[in-house]
Amino acid sequence: MKFEEYVGKTVFVTGAASGIGQAQAIAFLENGANVFAFDMDERGLINLQQQYRERFTYRVGSVCSKADVEQAFEGAVATFKQVDILLNTAGVLDGFAKTLDTDEVLWDKIMNTNVKGTYFVTNTVLPHMLKRKSGVIVNMASIAGLVAGGGGAAYTASKHAIVGYTKQLDLDYCREGIRANAIAPGAIQTPMNKADFEGDGEIAKWVAKETPAGRWAQPSEVASLTLYLASKAADYMHGAVVPIDGGWIAK
Repeated sequence: MKFEEYVGKTVFVTGAASGIGQAQAIAFLENGANVFAFDMDERGLINLQQQYRERFTYRVGSVCSKADVEQAFEGAVATFKQVDILLNTAGVLDGFAKTLDTDEVLWDKIMNTNVKGTYFVTNTVLPHMLKRKSGVIVNMASIAGLVAGGGGAAYTASKHAIVGYTKQLDLDYCREGIRANAIAPGAIQTPMNKADFEGDGEIAKWVAKETPAGRWAQPSEVASLTLYLASKAADYMHGAVVPIDGGWIAK
């Protein structure tokens, strides 16, 4: 999938060291964009730096830290002058813990990363976009933001929050040149889900069986959807939450 419109554009992506975030970074780089990555794990970013050189750079830090986020954004602007597209992809799972099995530490970890992290990054980048009256934001929701069963109590609550936040974000700023949408992935084979494939992989097999499409998706498939949502072809899509779940919700 090629989009010539991304040549010269700058994408700021969180959680880019692995999984969906890394696939998104690669997809935009392959379509000519500049990419500024932000993640806590530098190991997954070094190879991209070596491969794409002047069109890719990164900052190590946490979306839970406002100071880290602000420093990363300053680095992005200093390097590429502007940010055209924001991908809030960083997130963590909760091991499908029920509410009585969720202590305050786990609850705060999930909420701080998935919700407050998205809030911190958005509120840091958004004023820059508003000054230019142009910007696209794609948040990472989940099928757990639409139905129960895609995570535990904290994760499901956090992704429902992302769905509501995305809709309100677009409503509040769409007349000022901002377009915000969200992606709701189902079973995507990423390092976050590696435990499901360990041993005999029975959990992974069960998930594939329960998914109407009969398989897990690859991160590149989510990245391809992101390319479309951020493009001019999707200009009339506002506040949408797009499932990519192999038919899971259709059940």
